[in-house]
Amino acid sequence: MSRECPFTGKRTIFGNSITRRGKAKRLGGVGKKVTGMSRRKFKPNIQKVRAVIDGRVCRIRVSAKAIRMGLIQKPLKRSYKPAEQAS
Repeated sequence: MSRECPFTGKRTIFGNSITRRGKAKRLGGVGKKVTGMSRRKFKPNIQKVRAVIDGRVCRIRVSAKAIRMGLIQKPLKRSYKPAEQAS
């Protein structure tokens, strides 16, 4: 199961985490120096939601942005009423 949204195409991307030390020149220092770089991941905000797809209700994994944009249609609330007791 991949961490990818089928509606927006959001998926895990990679970048760098940069470690610096020193004092900025504008604050009176000699400048910030890079002391290390390591790889990191940017993961999308994937949620598991119930949605109506092709007339059927099923659970899918979509990004929070797709939910906010209204790209998925959530099922209607069930109007369940218990049967009345015959007395």
